[in-house]
Amino acid sequence: MSDLGTVVAVCRDGGHRFSKPVAPSITLIAGLGVEGDAHAGTTVRHRSRVAVDPTQPNLRQVHLLHEELFDELARNGFRVDAGQLGENVTTRGLDLLALPRHTILRLGANAVIEVTGLRNPCAQIDNFRSGLLKQVVHLDADGHLVRKAGIMAIVRHGGRIEAGDQIRVEPPPPPHLPLERV
Repeated sequence: MSDLGTVVAVCRDGGHRFSKPVAPSITLIAGLGVEGDAHAGTTVRHRSRVAVDPTQPNLRQVHLLHEELFDELARNGFRVDAGQLGENVTTRGLDLLALPRHTILRLGANAVIEVTGLRNPCAQIDNFRSGLLKQVVHLDADGHLVRKAGIMAIVRHGGRIEAGDQIRVEPPPPPHLPLERV
């Protein structure tokens, strides 16, 4: 696993829509998430989570997705661009799904986020592109559920990030905990 990656695109949306438009830059705010994004807050903002318990801590302040997934999807006949799967940060050069829980990612000059877990994609993905859900969630040969729709994080230190910024990885001390759905 490389410990350096690149920000390919940044996205935000003040409304609860599936896709997010690409922006020239985004600002991360410690303890809240992406400034101006519908999912920013100290408690859950995703509608399904709010319906269950609106007091849950927001472990999904920032959604990161690896651009390499778009390459894989294209080989299977699905064209997807940055922001279309609802991510805030599209990356390249990092195996996001292999990072342990509590990994620190330093984005650009100042922003620091902590990885909390895997994004659990929902059926809305098939509304975006029919059949896409099976591409990003499936059972492996051993019958284990594999989620490939990115990772979630919380903001530890705010800062502005934009395409071209470097991402530096700082794994937590062992033992490393695998990512689980958040």
